[in-house]
Amino acid sequence: MSKAMREPTFWILTALVDQPRHGYGVIQTTEALSEGQVRLQAGTLYAALDRLAAQGLVAIDREETVEGRPRRYYRLTDDGAAALAEETARLAHNVRTASRRLNATRPGPAFA
Repeated sequence: MSKAMREPTFWILTALVDQPRHGYGVIQTTEALSEGQVRLQAGTLYAALDRLAAQGLVAIDREETVEGRPRRYYRLTDDGAAALAEETARLAHNVRTASRRLNATRPGPAFA
């Protein structure tokens, strides 16, 4: 497996799984999915989207003008979906390992 994905990257890719989104939509969806644990600032988001686009994990889906302002939509690429699936598997493995160890050393109800 490759190295661990940074948490904001994980949530940005996750926000793009179901549909292309513009920057503010990514910010809102990321915050909702992470239950408020990840709150991206616009500058941080666009730097991350540029990096992810350079890595081939996201791509520009389309651009449109809304109220005179350009709005760029990003979508998850196949490579982005594969990277997210790999990270999800890595995290699930970590949770299973920690849960087994906790369950083996603690009396009482088992951890999930």
